Amino acid sequence: MKVLVTGAKGMLGQDLCPMLEDEGFDVVETDIDNLDITNPDSVKSVLNKEHPDYVIHCAAYTNVDKAEEDSDNAHKINVIGTENLAKICKQNDITLIYISTDYVFDGTKKGKYTPQDIPNPKNIYGKTKYEGEKAVQTCEKYYITRTSWLYGHHGKNFVETMISLKDKEEIKVVDDQIGCPTWTVELANGIIKIIKNNMPYGIYHVCGSGKTSWFGFAKKIYELGGYKVNLKPCTTQEYPRPAQRPLNSIMENNKICRNWETALKDYMELRCE
Repeated sequence: MKVLVTGAKGMLGQDLCPMLEDEGFDVVETDIDNLDITNPDSVKSVLNKEHPDYVIHCAAYTNVDKAEEDSDNAHKINVIGTENLAKICKQNDITLIYISTDYVFDGTKKGKYTPQDIPNPKNIYGKTKYEGEKAVQTCEKYYITRTSWLYGHHGKNFVETMISLKDKEEIKVVDDQIGCPTWTVELANGIIKIIKNNMPYGIYHVCGSGKTSWFGFAKKIYELGGYKVNLKPCTTQEYPRPAQRPLNSIMENNKICRNWETALKDYMELRCE
């Protein structure tokens, strides 16, 4: 079984590709240097040459705040790039797996978001990812895997940012945004589970089980790391950002991934080895 991965050099891709290989898949790693998803000719050439059974589309514009002022670039990568992949995947009967986000939701729902809930993104990043979802749904064979609050060993993320701030006199973290922290390894395992179990095509929430706030997430990071810090909760209003965030990002994952605290503990232990 051949799997082509876009964005293979990214935070998720660097965990996903070796995990796929460990499961016996023939993995084709692509990134901007050998596949420009925004160029339809490049997409057509690479996919026709490789003939993969699956394309796992990890490549994306992910800078949420910068996207507010760089909307053209975000649209080019997240929408046009995904449309190009979807078109060729559909023509060649390739299953397309698309990594999406909790930010397709507006955060006003009481309780967990399910895959059946209607998206209503409030920021440019979320809007472009939702447009990407709609492009993917033009394929007959697709999986949309929405994840949230992603962190991993191979990229900039909240866990590493919090650890880099541990020596500050005071650290303020937002406590009124609730979501599901997700380790890249958990997301990769979820994607592999979907493929190997031949799960029905459609939308899945592949995120950490349970819930917490960014403040609760930070508190657990410092606790597991054995760091003594002066951590203070604050509100979203006290810490304004260019892009509006949903206050509620909790998603129902149907136990595809483990509890976020268990996964974070494993991440922190591996980090210290």
